[in-house]
Amino acid sequence: MSQRKASHLFYQSRRRRPVLDQARGVYMWDVDGNRYLDGSSGAMVCNIGHSDERVLAAMRRQMDKSTFGYRLHFETEAAERLAEKTASLAPEGMNKVFFVSGGSEAVESAIKLARQFALAIGEAQRWKVISRYPSYHGCTLGALALTGYAPMTAPFDAMMRPMPKIPAPRAYLDGLDADDQATGRHYANMLEAAILAEGPETVLAFIVEPVGGASTGALVPPAGYMARVREICDSYGILLIHDEVMSGGGRTGRFFAAEHWGVEPDILAVSKGFAAGYAPLGAMVAHDRIVEAVLDDGGFIHGFTYAGNPLACSAGLAVLEAIEADGMMANAARVGALLKSRLEGLKQRYPFIGDVRGEGLLLAFELVADRATMEPLPKALGAFDRLVEIAYDNRLIIYSRRSRGGYVGDHFLVCPPMIATEDHVAEIIEGLDRSLDQFAREAGLPGPGAV
Repeated sequence: MSQRKASHLFYQSRRRRPVLDQARGVYMWDVDGNRYLDGSSGAMVCNIGHSDERVLAAMRRQMDKSTFGYRLHFETEAAERLAEKTASLAPEGMNKVFFVSGGSEAVESAIKLARQFALAIGEAQRWKVISRYPSYHGCTLGALALTGYAPMTAPFDAMMRPMPKIPAPRAYLDGLDADDQATGRHYANMLEAAILAEGPETVLAFIVEPVGGASTGALVPPAGYMARVREICDSYGILLIHDEVMSGGGRTGRFFAAEHWGVEPDILAVSKGFAAGYAPLGAMVAHDRIVEAVLDDGGFIHGFTYAGNPLACSAGLAVLEAIEADGMMANAARVGALLKSRLEGLKQRYPFIGDVRGEGLLLAFELVADRATMEPLPKALGAFDRLVEIAYDNRLIIYSRRSRGGYVGDHFLVCPPMIATEDHVAEIIEGLDRSLDQFAREAGLPGPGAV
């Protein structure tokens, strides 16, 4: 790494990274000329790859016209066109779009809209938003109250009102068949039990990631789960919020992951791949009946300075057009199936890989000490961090979290851009194989072929 002066920036730790020089497609280069394969699309953001000229050209055109127009002063063509396009991709009746700058803002907006809807229709007693454990819904205090990831939430418990949680449907840990409708009903019925325990008249909404994000590592719901959740919400008059911040944008092979199960929410949040990292952008999309009721009651008491920024919206529209023009969602499904099968192949080589899961190019694998019991690796190994570092040294970028709520367990997201090819899959698997072999030797774990 080149010699550098001390940085004035700070984030989570003092760890330094190489200085980024340029990025093209699925690759990134540091200033020393080292090339990295972006195997996690950043933080599952760069869905269409880096430096797509069509998006850059659209942003240049917008820059020549205006880079900012405050929403209370002007409507902009870029924001109007993107809102129209977004509504066309959303379920029927979800025609109202509220732009934000990121995923946390999108979730925060969703729960505030839900609360104001309850007030507008005379149900002020509804305020509880049930979520799952583990989960991650954002870092603002409102979104964090929904999050089930102890290291992130515990320091701030005194500053917020944590919301009720139900277990995430991790059938692979509970020894249940994820393809059995009974399994889906088993986990979904935990929502009904929580509603009854809290008092149905006090519950405002249930928020769920259709395919899990960082905290559950690309968790796919068991058969029947999503439909039963929708049924339960309807029966108690509770709003269903889909957090599609990570799963939306086409990564799973459908623009919104919930489309795989034909289930429609009342409100949804999307970001990350929505503008694919070209500009800070996200959106809350809501059903007409919800927004109209709130506007009739005096308006939506909420907003962000950069909501509907024309430069960000021009980037977002160009991203959506590129996804459609190049058939990227179909590619994500096809290449994702190949990558998943190759990850399953690694599972056969390394006995400490306990699970491979996901949909399309939202994939993950989890490490365990014992496949039979799914006991996690010893916390002291720090596998979630160490394997990422080894892969990084091998010029492969992957993303990790603790799998069991934040303190133990290790899973790794492998989510290259939707433009990935079979050759890129081969390169990813080769890098993972080399990295897993090194990690096994360091940790004293059984190596390839010891299954």
